[in-house]
Amino acid sequence: MYDYLKGSLVEKNPTHIVLDCGGVGYLVNISLTTYSKIKDQENIKIFVHFVVREDAQLLYGFHDKNERSLFTQLITVSGVGANTARLILSSLTTEETFEAIVQSKANVLQGVKGIGGKTAQRIIIDLKDKLIKSGIELEKIDDTHNTIREEALSGLLILGFSKPIVEKSLDRVIKSGEVTDVEGLIKEALKML
Repeated sequence: MYDYLKGSLVEKNPTHIVLDCGGVGYLVNISLTTYSKIKDQENIKIFVHFVVREDAQLLYGFHDKNERSLFTQLITVSGVGANTARLILSSLTTEETFEAIVQSKANVLQGVKGIGGKTAQRIIIDLKDKLIKSGIELEKIDDTHNTIREEALSGLLILGFSKPIVEKSLDRVIKSGEVTDVEGLIKEALKML
């Protein structure tokens, strides 16, 4: 029904935003991935998915079409609702979720709070072929800093942070290309945690 909303950002929280579009304020549920990509922009364009339930009508928003496409695929799986799909896309990046499904890495999906072994297997079985055929083009993370990344990862895990969130933060810092040592990588990642 709706493809995207474009307007001024009135309110921004890790779980939702309020977007003013022509004098109408839309409450849009978002993932942490989208939250981190929006940053502090005043005017934004957000791709949406409209969900009608018996007790509510909800908008889910995404920074890009790939994340929305993956969300709509996830909610077709029996036992995976909109909130569970949003939780998956908050814990893992679009790329990580796509790879976990296509490469049958159930353990990665099980790392998401509330996703058990059966649900992870069902997601993989239901979506693997669909995602391969979908032609979603994803950014690839540069693996040249792999040893630095691994050292930073183990350092942050020792500090008590959860692995999926730490990996997501580290990948964002690496993508920026500004940090080349372990100490700098940890400092920048801590700013995001």
